[in-house]
Amino acid sequence: MKDYASLTDEQLALLYVGGDYSAFDVLLERNQQKLYSYILFVVHDPEMANDVFQETFVKVITKLQDGKYTDSGKFSFWLTRIAHNVMMDNYRHQKTTQIVEPTEDNDLNKLRSNDIMDINRENEYVNTQVMNDVRNLMEALPAPQREVVYMRFYQDLSFKEIAEITGVSINTSLGRMRYALINMRRMAREHHIQLNMEL
Repeated sequence: MKDYASLTDEQLALLYVGGDYSAFDVLLERNQQKLYSYILFVVHDPEMANDVFQETFVKVITKLQDGKYTDSGKFSFWLTRIAHNVMMDNYRHQKTTQIVEPTEDNDLNKLRSNDIMDINRENEYVNTQVMNDVRNLMEALPAPQREVVYMRFYQDLSFKEIAEITGVSINTSLGRMRYALINMRRMAREHHIQLNMEL
């Protein structure tokens, strides 16, 4: 019997591609809790999360069998990106009312240096808050914004990594974070939630 425990996810994926179906079982067991938690946090519905999780792994199996995976050392990113794409397909036609969204011509390249400093202050602001209050506010955000906040502050991913996983530019990731922070601040005011900002 093979010692799967010593193998990386990437090695297990390649073993599965080569016909070792037990390797996929180990791969699934290693990744299912983290992936499901990520999906549930974004979609906010256990039934939908189960559907997305299952559809994600169907796509993973299909892509592996079609030879569309190469060992890049980033299996978890690849897996998360597939889940992200499945979720975005599900949300593509939904719109949330009264939420600030970027306009079609939004371009963060036009921001002045003072605006960039504001973004940095806002990031610091969210990072220093009581996580329960922040989490409650995050739950009311639209999925793309909630996803970026989750990846940044719960998974500690850089904006470059978030952009890679979600298939958007770094500017779009930053824009989603900025609008998420605007929306969270607005909701905090509306619900009289006191969040202390450290300057």
